[in-house]
Amino acid sequence: MAIQILRDLRGLRVQVVHAPDNERLSLVEHLRRIGCMVETQWPVPAEWPGGFDVMLLAIEHDVRDEIHQLLKSGDGPRPTLIAIVSYEDPSTLQLVLESGAVGVIERPIRPFGLLTNLTIARSLWLQKRAMEKQIAKLQRKLTGIQRIQKAKSILMDGQGLNETDAYESIRRQAMAKRLSMDEMASAIIHANELLQYRAKDV
Repeated sequence: MAIQILRDLRGLRVQVVHAPDNERLSLVEHLRRIGCMVETQWPVPAEWPGGFDVMLLAIEHDVRDEIHQLLKSGDGPRPTLIAIVSYEDPSTLQLVLESGAVGVIERPIRPFGLLTNLTIARSLWLQKRAMEKQIAKLQRKLTGIQRIQKAKSILMDGQGLNETDAYESIRRQAMAKRLSMDEMASAIIHANELLQYRAKDV
């Protein structure tokens, strides 16, 4: 995986959010030598920009409010975030933690270590995304199991079936209507809710 990530660094879309100075110039030049496609931004944007794989964000005391606004914006996927820091005081470290950065570059910025930092940060970010997708998949599966359980209970109470027969009834109906078990369970729950709603109106 590490070899693949190293290959993927070529063509990686990187945004450097850093005040225009010699350090930014040096950083951009080195990223381009690695093979990254780099754009710069300053001041700190109000929202996460689209179209970038990685953001290198300068954590500065005088733009803390702007950084907080950026961190609160948007619910979509964010780029791999690497923080650039000058100090290791508690307030800076707190902001780095809040940002969700998966890498840190210390000033003065040196070319040595940048490739390693970029590779590790990208690897950690990709692992995190894969875990988030797996968790979401498991949550959907658990929700489906809970729906099937609820539908079984409805059939057991309403039709006097035992648990096995209730499950088989849901399975047969799902196959007959070309639905998944989860979809069939949802339909049974919805129908039961409608019946209860109408019964209240009578």
